[in-house]
Amino acid sequence: MMTLRAGWIMTQRELAHWARQPWTPIFGLLFSIMLLLVFGFLFGGAITVPGGGDYITFLLPGMLALSMMFGVESTATAMANDARKGITDRFRSMPIGSSSVALGRVGADMANSAVELFVLILGGLLIGWRISSDPPSVALAVVLLLWLRFAMLWIGIFVGLSFRGDGATMAVQVLVWPIGFLSTAIVSAETMPGWLGAIAAWNPLSATASAARELFGNPTGITSGPLADGAVWLALAWPLVLTAVFLPLSARAYRRLRA
Repeated sequence: MMTLRAGWIMTQRELAHWARQPWTPIFGLLFSIMLLLVFGFLFGGAITVPGGGDYITFLLPGMLALSMMFGVESTATAMANDARKGITDRFRSMPIGSSSVALGRVGADMANSAVELFVLILGGLLIGWRISSDPPSVALAVVLLLWLRFAMLWIGIFVGLSFRGDGATMAVQVLVWPIGFLSTAIVSAETMPGWLGAIAAWNPLSATASAARELFGNPTGITSGPLADGAVWLALAWPLVLTAVFLPLSARAYRRLRA
C-alpha cells in the first residue's frame, strides 16, 4: 500500500514536469500523426490487404498499436537522467518501495498514452476510418493497446536504469524500430517472405494490432496462422509475459544503482 501511495506521488511529480514542459508528449503525438498520414496517404495506394478491405481501415489499428511503442525512449532517457544526476539516489534514501519511482513514471506515461490514443482515434475518424463493432469490443481494444504500452514501459525503465545517459535512448531505439516495423502494424505478414512473415506473426506488437483490428471490426489481413484464431488471447498474454520479466528486473536494477 505504501508503494502504491509513493508511486502516486511520483506520478504527480512527472505530470507536473510535463505541465511545465509539454513539448515531449506533444512532439510524440505529432510524430505518430505524421506516420499515419505518410503511410495512409503517401504509401497506402500501393499496399493491398489480404482478404480485401480498405487500407486506411486496416492501417489505423496498427498505427494505434505502433504508437504504444514509440516514445518509450523518453521514459528510458528520463530514468537514466535521474539516475545520472543523483535524483534517484535521493529517492533511494527514502523509506519507499524499490518500484515506487518507476511506478510514478509509468502512471504519468499511461495517462499521456490514454490522451494520445483518444487524439489518434479522433483523427482516424476524421480521415475516413470507421469502427464496425459494439462498444464493449471497442473498449477491450483500447484496454489491450494500453496493456501493451504498460509492458513496453517496463522494458524502457529497465534499459534506462541499466544504460545511463544517451546509451539508454539508443538502446531503446535499437529495440523499438525493428520490433515496430517487423510486425503486422503497417502491412500483413502474408505479404512478406514466408520466414519473415512467421517472425512478424509472433511479434507481440502484431498480436495487439491484429486483436485491435478484430475488435474494431476492421480488416485483419490474416487468412491463416496463430493470429487468425488467437489474436486477442496473444494480445493479453504477450504483455503479461513481458511485464512479468521486466518489472522485477527494473526493481532489481533500481536497487543496484550506485551514486
